[in-house]
Amino acid sequence: MLDIDLNADVGEGVGPDDDAAILDVVTSASVACGFHAGDPARMRRTVELARQRGVVIGAHPSYADRAGFGRRPLDVAPAQVAADVLYQLGALEALARAAGTAVRYVKPHGALYHRMADDAACARAVVEAVASIRDDLVLLVAPASVALQVATACGLRAVAEGFADRAYLPDGRLAPRDTPGAVITDASLVAERAVALAVEHSIPATDGTPVRVEARSICLHGDTPGSASLARAVRSALEGAGVTLAPFAP
Repeated sequence: MLDIDLNADVGEGVGPDDDAAILDVVTSASVACGFHAGDPARMRRTVELARQRGVVIGAHPSYADRAGFGRRPLDVAPAQVAADVLYQLGALEALARAAGTAVRYVKPHGALYHRMADDAACARAVVEAVASIRDDLVLLVAPASVALQVATACGLRAVAEGFADRAYLPDGRLAPRDTPGAVITDASLVAERAVALAVEHSIPATDGTPVRVEARSICLHGDTPGSASLARAVRSALEGAGVTLAPFAP
């Protein structure tokens, strides 16, 4: 039987406040830690909502770039990256403990996530920061990435994810957000792509060619328009295809 995790980036406070509706559907929640979005009160509320629903909690740290929503490439030294990740992860871990739960995984956000896919020094800084907090934390990263290789070499468990609401280039990278069609908001299409990721481990690229994506988790962005509806459509389609929804870091 196939099983896959369904994660969403939440606690960002952008667009409609759909976090509760999204958390009714997903199995893992990547909670913004205040640097690109969110704040202590929202972090605490999001953790509580996830705990109440039995959703696994992950930290979603980023560059300190609220103006750019953490999606602008920045020239941040690896030592600073490590300190920033430690700070954000420590804050969310404290809030999770206060709520009677714990952070189970870490998924970097935006430009930091994409930099880690290619930059070994940056990836190592994040891996070492995460491992210094707890060595049982799981790192959620892009498949076939430098980050995945570095984490494995350092003894930190890493899991790859695919994106149902984002377009892929033929080389397997995500299409830049300023590319027409890069963000997919049609619920039926997003659901179809999620099933393809889970069952076939393949998804059509922007030119129609198949892209191999070996993923244990499927991501939906909380700031995508209609994200709660997309999440419901995806879960329904996955279950209809015989896929079991299960967290990768229970």
